[in-house]
Amino acid sequence: MLSFEQEIKEYLKSKGIAYFDNSSEFKLLDFTIPDFVVEKSDGKNIGRRLFLEVKEKRQVYNISNWTLIQLADEPFTFIVDELSCRKVLAYAPFSGLLIRDNITNFYYWYSVLDLFLMPKKRVNRPIQKTVAKNLKGKIILDFRNAVKSDNLEAIIMKVKESMTNRHHLYTEVNECYGIYHDEIITTQGITREQSHWDTDVSETR
Repeated sequence: MLSFEQEIKEYLKSKGIAYFDNSSEFKLLDFTIPDFVVEKSDGKNIGRRLFLEVKEKRQVYNISNWTLIQLADEPFTFIVDELSCRKVLAYAPFSGLLIRDNITNFYYWYSVLDLFLMPKKRVNRPIQKTVAKNLKGKIILDFRNAVKSDNLEAIIMKVKESMTNRHHLYTEVNECYGIYHDEIITTQGITREQSHWDTDVSETR
């Protein structure tokens, strides 16, 4: 089986899509696609860059080493460096995390909004490259909170849809974004009426 990085390269080449491979660069996301989203501005088409962090799940996790993971949840679990997610946020909104699960052959997409808003578990994993011990931040992700597809082209189309609709998702949706696993969003507070907005304006302008 090709690595996920190699699969993406082969796909982009087959579609004639230009890209930059940054996978050997520590501070950059794995791939940059210069003209991923084409938009109109003053009647002219413009391309938007997409920045992708790419990961793959290669084996089942030993939950005896990860006590926060329940046995029933392991098939939906992916553990990623928190630093990788922070780098995705640094390139927002034209960025995200793309994962291939080699066990099930499904693909998953986490947008910037998902990484920022979804419930998550964070842990520090001990590492020891030399004599000194250090810690590496990890985020335990749930695939049930991602966009899912059974092939690469379909998940890429989901990424394009996410990027294309970003203005609506980022600036026009008033209610809580997303329906996430094991999260219950309740209604709280009194009904907000016009007088409240009038007060806000008068006291802050």
